[in-house]
Amino acid sequence: MSRRSSAPASAGPGPPPLRPFGLVIHRDGRFRHEGEPIRNAKLRALFTRSVTYLPEEGKYVVRAGPFRGEVEVEEAAFFVRSVDLERGMAQLSDGSEEPLVASSLAWSTLDPDVLLCRVKHDLAAGGLPARFGHSAQAELLLEAEEQGDTLVVPVAGERWRLPVP
Repeated sequence: MSRRSSAPASAGPGPPPLRPFGLVIHRDGRFRHEGEPIRNAKLRALFTRSVTYLPEEGKYVVRAGPFRGEVEVEEAAFFVRSVDLERGMAQLSDGSEEPLVASSLAWSTLDPDVLLCRVKHDLAAGGLPARFGHSAQAELLLEAEEQGDTLVVPVAGERWRLPVP
């Protein structure tokens, strides 16, 4: 009589466990690897487009073909590249278009003159932070009206109050 192992059968080879490999996204969107800036424009563009969030692991990663590596994020892994205030949409650095949730607009605690919003609500309760790029923030603020100590921002036909930084 032979003994059978009670160990579960392997589900097959999967991706290796995620570990940091020295890649950092700084709050201004610059990438560094082991402290050195990534100078290759095509590689930076690939990383920017391929950032994703893994909700089951609570980690940001970049994916390039079969490779996936954990990324350390200084403030936000996604960046607002442009806004369509009439439609209430934001174009993000990963190439996706997301609703601009006006109630999530806030000033950065790291750079108080830079706006953030929350995106990717399907991946995390309350969404993930996205930092406005210069041109997207200018697009939004050009449409804002100052009213005392607040800015009134029109988004998708509604007017939202935002404290002046």
